[in-house]
Amino acid sequence: MKKVAIGSDHGGFALKEKIKAYLTELGYEYIDFGCLHGESVDYPDVAFLVGESVATNEEYVGIMIDGVGIGSGMTLNKIPGVRAAVCWDLSSVINSKEHNNANVLSIGGQHLGEGLAKQLVKTWLETEFAGGRHDRRVTKIMEIESRFIKR
Repeated sequence: MKKVAIGSDHGGFALKEKIKAYLTELGYEYIDFGCLHGESVDYPDVAFLVGESVATNEEYVGIMIDGVGIGSGMTLNKIPGVRAAVCWDLSSVINSKEHNNANVLSIGGQHLGEGLAKQLVKTWLETEFAGGRHDRRVTKIMEIESRFIKR
C-alpha cells in the first residue's frame, strides 16, 4: 500500500483535516506538508512539497487540496515525474488513474462536500492503472516532459 503525501492551502485546510482522518480509517499512512493550522499560505509552496515527495519517492502518491484544485494542479504538473489530475467527480477520478496513471490528485476544498471528497479519494486510491494502450500514451506524456527538463 502506497503512502500519501497530503497538503493544502488555507482554502483546503478544513477538508484536508477530514481527509487525513479518513486516510487513517482506510489504513493509509500519510505525511502532512501543511498548511498546519489553517493559516494563509500560497498553494504553490505546499503543492511543490507534495509533488517533490511523489517525484522523488515511488512509495508515495499525493493529494493536494486548495480552493478549487486548479492552481495546485498547474503547479504540480511543473514538477518532472508528477502527473497531477484535477478531479471533481467519480468519472474524472477513475479516468485519471485507469488511463493516465495520475500520481497526484488535486481537489477543491471549497468546491466539494466532505462526502463526495471522501468518495473521490477512496476511489482514486483504489483504482489501478489499466496499462495496455494507455501505457503507450503515458510514456508519450513523460517523453514530452523530458524534452523540457533543463540539464
